[in-house]
Amino acid sequence: MANSEQFLPLEFEPLEDAAKIERARAFYQLMQRRRSVREFSDAPVPREVIEQALRTAGSAPSGANMQPWHFCVVASASVKREIRQAAEAEEREFYERRASEEWLDALAPLGTDAHKPFLETAPYLIVIFLKKFSEGGAGEQRKNYYTSESVGIATGMLLAALHNAGVATLTHTPSPMKFLNEILGRPVNERPYMVVVAGLPAEGAQVPAISKKPLDEIAEFI
Repeated sequence: MANSEQFLPLEFEPLEDAAKIERARAFYQLMQRRRSVREFSDAPVPREVIEQALRTAGSAPSGANMQPWHFCVVASASVKREIRQAAEAEEREFYERRASEEWLDALAPLGTDAHKPFLETAPYLIVIFLKKFSEGGAGEQRKNYYTSESVGIATGMLLAALHNAGVATLTHTPSPMKFLNEILGRPVNERPYMVVVAGLPAEGAQVPAISKKPLDEIAEFI
């Protein structure tokens, strides 16, 4: 058993059942209004909002607490333009050559194409990198564990935190994304995981008329 000096008392807020249910319902009602936005305003968002949301993401659980993520927040207009140009080049390859007809048919209801103006318009691009290895205290390389699962959880918490703060988001994954390492100066042992576009919706922004599956189709109680 681990040395008790390595542990701290758990800070946990006990709630009555009614309060648990109310909080769960209120959070669902908040999150079910979140939509992926592709029409962004260039209106600014306070940097502190992004910082606090990243602190939330960084509090996510991770394999062996290795925290295998790195977040690059891009606000520079010139860097956003460079990212857009590189991303659109990959997207043109995807839509014109790489994607199967089945995949394109699945994307059709979303109205997406290789044109990605939001990468320049939105005030922030948060580029998330997955770190297969971390550096130890003595400079040695240490393997990280359950990296995809860990970074996926952190990304979900980031999206929830931004939505809770009134910031619209879009998850963007051009493939391949190695150009992001070069543009942002990140080492080769970090893999670009996702670009989260963050800002305010453009006036009159629209989203696809789609719905989510009901509970009985996505879960069962055994």
